[in-house]
Amino acid sequence: MAVEKVAAPLWDTRYAGDGYAYGDEPNDFLRSQEPLLRAHVGEALCLAEGEGRNAVWLAGLGYRATAVDQSAVGLAKAEGLATRAGVEITTVHADLAEYDLGVERWELVVSIWCHLPPELRRKVHAQVVRALKPGGLLVLTAYTPGQPGRGTGGPSDPAMCMSVAGLREELAGLEFVVAEELVHEVHEGKYHNGVSEVVQVVARKV
Repeated sequence: MAVEKVAAPLWDTRYAGDGYAYGDEPNDFLRSQEPLLRAHVGEALCLAEGEGRNAVWLAGLGYRATAVDQSAVGLAKAEGLATRAGVEITTVHADLAEYDLGVERWELVVSIWCHLPPELRRKVHAQVVRALKPGGLLVLTAYTPGQPGRGTGGPSDPAMCMSVAGLREELAGLEFVVAEELVHEVHEGKYHNGVSEVVQVVARKV
């Protein structure tokens, strides 16, 4: 599929540093779903995947994992991380404003800290519902509107954050298996570090 290659100076700069901006281990919430995920091994799509830590972990579970991101620098590091882990992933350099997720294509979609402007977020979430195969899963974690100002990670604009109520509307057509908002410690590299207000969701295509 042809996609527009886009410039991402902020993210390219962040990912160009030594090490991994958000660490090289998968997100804790994603990892906590391992028993459920092992029952759905197949094609997985990781949105705004950056340096690849979640896609690489999923590949280790047997998923055919695709990482899409607007930063070519981040994706290059994702490929390096996969090589060192002894797994293969597919990387796609694309802007989510342009990327076509397909129709009933994925057993799993992963959205970890994928914070977008509200209009684009609603568009992408509608695409997620269409793109999951029947019975397919979405695993999502994001900051809630209470997070900005804490200084522990995430966007500064509350409109780019998410809530359970808003996600239920935007992801109509999915059955929510897990849906909670909580305050807890997040430690992922130097950019996510400290007490944070987050939303965590696992939802299934009905």
